[in-house]
Amino acid sequence: MKKNIIIGIAGGTGSGKTTLADRIIDELNEPNIVIIKQDAYYKSHQELSFDERKDINFDHPDAFDTKLLIKHLKNLKDNVPIHMPQYDFTTHLRERETIPVSPQKVTIVEGILIFENKEVRNLLDIKIFVDTDSDVRILRRIKRDIQERGRTFESVYSQYMKTVRPMHIEFVEPSKKFADIIVPEGGMNIIAIDMIVSKIQHILQESENS
Repeated sequence: MKKNIIIGIAGGTGSGKTTLADRIIDELNEPNIVIIKQDAYYKSHQELSFDERKDINFDHPDAFDTKLLIKHLKNLKDNVPIHMPQYDFTTHLRERETIPVSPQKVTIVEGILIFENKEVRNLLDIKIFVDTDSDVRILRRIKRDIQERGRTFESVYSQYMKTVRPMHIEFVEPSKKFADIIVPEGGMNIIAIDMIVSKIQHILQESENS
């Protein structure tokens, strides 16, 4: 396999990272694409009780198994298959089963803090930051956590005020300076998507011709 490229999509919670990734995949029309979600790499704390795990600051860089993420990204760059972890957000534990992932031409890495770590940044060929207003992000967060993760409004609100918001200010927002492209409103920004897709196609074409 020739050169594969890794695209990083960062941004705050509920900013539209997944929507942007899906739109890029649709427009790119490239079958050899894989998505790696940083959320899958949360550390698993079986030694803690459920109530203790609930109180973990999941928006701090230390909450992630970044060493494993780096190892997997390097493997994919070197055309080596990986076994991506799965994380259960209802129990706050990593599942026993992993997902086998084969190297592809395009790997999209998505997560709130993928630009915070220098070693991760250096593995990314294109760095995209999705910039969305905070009121829109929190409403999306509430809807997602209640509908998909079995949370209550009170628990979502408490977590947002206690950790999500302060960690966004301390870590996520400052990491925007490392982005190659800043996309307001994520998947709704058609012009930005067209530019990103064109750049990816250009890189892939150069790889094919090299």
